[in-house]
Amino acid sequence: MEKSSTIAAQMDQGSEKIVITGGSGFLGKSLARHLSSKGYKVIIVSRHCPADPGPWIHKNWDGINNGDWSKELEGASAVVNLAGRSVDCRKTPKNCAEILDSRVNSVKAVGEALEALSSQPKVWIQMSTAHIYGDPPTELCTEDSPFGEGLAPTVGEAWEKTYKEHAPDSVRQVILRTSFVIGNSGGAFPKLKALAKFGLGGKAGNGKQGISWIHEKDMNELMQQCIEDNRYNGTYIATAPEPVSYATFMISLRRALRSPLGLPAPAWLIRLGAKLILRTDPELILLGRYCKSTRLEKEGFRFKFPNINGALEDLCLNS
Repeated sequence: MEKSSTIAAQMDQGSEKIVITGGSGFLGKSLARHLSSKGYKVIIVSRHCPADPGPWIHKNWDGINNGDWSKELEGASAVVNLAGRSVDCRKTPKNCAEILDSRVNSVKAVGEALEALSSQPKVWIQMSTAHIYGDPPTELCTEDSPFGEGLAPTVGEAWEKTYKEHAPDSVRQVILRTSFVIGNSGGAFPKLKALAKFGLGGKAGNGKQGISWIHEKDMNELMQQCIEDNRYNGTYIATAPEPVSYATFMISLRRALRSPLGLPAPAWLIRLGAKLILRTDPELILLGRYCKSTRLEKEGFRFKFPNINGALEDLCLNS
């Protein structure tokens, strides 16, 4: 009884409404369905209404300005900001500027909207990126590791700095430096699964680049706990406790798919294909990082899928 009372005292009380800004993509819709199944009323705020129907109400937002959408924040229990241009693109100057501006401007808009409310949400959960640590080839990165260099760390640092400048002091603040979220309904995982099914799921480049990953079910559960539990405060790496190399990831994926053949792809071929066919950045495949969250471990967060074999078996069995 004493433990139950302590947990209850740590839970945020209030409205059952959750607002997900920038929530029309894979992560937002997955979270919306999860929270809806737990009894929450979910509002997705984004540029485009999700094409597939779901248990949410949609409000339009350009990602820059305040408007009617901000009224939905009034009386909400939490706001989860996922807004930001996809990084799955060629890193032209125009695209790089849009990647940065979309993140910084959306955070500013949410912060300004919160300041104008008479009843603010109790928590603002802000998406960030585990790529903020750069691409160290072997180092295990934790929340205390130094930031890296390059576009992604620069964007990540500006993203978080803007959040800290615009988050109201009265609102509990949580930053999630998110790793590779694996799920069947979107993101990069379905593409990797298709490659493995067609016998192309071998190592990319030298195969030693790190993949820090998290199953979408664990990501959703983590978001829910950050909403409900006052202990969550500050910055966390949203990643499973066992990062793996790209080669190990693909071996596990082929095993889960019962696909014995996995042809490797040399670095030069990936660079050529990314530029001419996929129209994306080859470094998304050829570089990576090994991350682990010491803070989630201290909070006692329990992963349903702590290792890659179990996570991939689940996703391939339920695809």
